Amino acid sequence: MYRSSSVQSVREKGEPTLPLINVVFLMLIFFLATAQMARPLDPSLELVNLDEDAFVPPPDAVVIDETGNITFRGAAAAPDAVIAALRTEQSGDIAVRILPDRRAPATSVINLAQDLRSAGAGAVFIVTEQALQ
Repeated sequence: MYRSSSVQSVREKGEPTLPLINVVFLMLIFFLATAQMARPLDPSLELVNLDEDAFVPPPDAVVIDETGNITFRGAAAAPDAVIAALRTEQSGDIAVRILPDRRAPATSVINLAQDLRSAGAGAVFIVTEQALQ
C-alpha cells in the first residue's frame, strides 16, 4: 500500500515545461502586437545617418522635415504646444527628442532645439538613423 501511494504522487506532479511554453508564447504575441502599434514615419523623411546598428524611432518625437516644417504626433505643431502636450504626460524635467530630416538645414534644427529649451524642455536630444554597415 505504501508503494502505490508514492507512485501515484510522482504521476500527479506532471511536467513543468507546459507553463513555460505558454509564457513564452504569450510574450511572443505581446511583442508582435506592440511592434505593429508603432506609428509609421512619413515615407519622404530621410533621417540623419550614422555608422551604427539600426534603431527604432521614439513614438513622441518632434519631426523637422527638409523645409523646416515641424510636426509632432503627425500634426503641425509649435515648440510651446509640444512642451504643453508633454508636460501633461511627464513629471519633472521634460525630455524632447528631435527627428531631423537629413536634408533639413542645421540652423533650423538648432533653432528648434533652442525654441524647445526656451519653451521649457529640460533636455533636447537629436535622434539619428543608425545604418547597418
